[in-house]
Amino acid sequence: MNRFWSFLFLLVPIGGVACFVAAPYFNIWLPRDVSEHGRTIDSLFMFILYLTGAVFLVTEMVLFYFSWKYDANTNQEPVKFSHGSHALELVWTILPAVTLLFIAIYQMEAWAAAKMHPPVMDITCEGTGRQFNWDFRYPGPDNELYTEDDLVRTDGKLFLPVNEDVLLKITSADVLHSFFLPNLRIKQDVVPGMDQQMWFKSKKTGDFDIVCAELCGWGHYKMKGQVTFLPRPEYEAKLAAFGVEQNTMRVEVPEEE
Repeated sequence: MNRFWSFLFLLVPIGGVACFVAAPYFNIWLPRDVSEHGRTIDSLFMFILYLTGAVFLVTEMVLFYFSWKYDANTNQEPVKFSHGSHALELVWTILPAVTLLFIAIYQMEAWAAAKMHPPVMDITCEGTGRQFNWDFRYPGPDNELYTEDDLVRTDGKLFLPVNEDVLLKITSADVLHSFFLPNLRIKQDVVPGMDQQMWFKSKKTGDFDIVCAELCGWGHYKMKGQVTFLPRPEYEAKLAAFGVEQNTMRVEVPEEE
């Protein structure tokens, strides 16, 4: 057990760096980016990861050094009390404050693009979170929401055009949810009573996950969906098929005599 804890503390940074290096090779790293602004989000993430990772390694190595050097079994000198250093306290207070301020300024452009400057266009679709499903409403032929020709889907599947700006209105029918598109690097909390918007553009066709990233009840684990990006002709054909299906399912109630 001599200096056991010193080696244990040393294994933490070694294991952390090993996991970081090996993760991409085992496909447990970030999901594939298909969005127009994903590169900006990923570069910001990696910058913060490298910065905090460097601080983490330095802290762990200092911890290892002191636990090794001042091991009780090899140091027989009595403990010496130190009153500390005001200069050192100022340094480790100012440095984190300056670092956080730099990160706040560095990310302003990415935040503005993703959260503050929506595209000038009609709403493409509305997404509603409810325990425990995602419902989607598309404008009908009149291109307006909340009219009689709206197309409503409750199967958790969202269809959108590829290589086009998408303006999505999101809301909640019950509790807090969070609409998360990992492959598009965008997430927005969904608050009951608030009409919110999110926008993005996919550069790739295909099927991608929709995840609820807010603990919303006992069935949170199964609140999954899927977004499919299609070329414009296929997207319009899909909406036309929804319209035919919806009209077929409507049942007219006979008037009472």
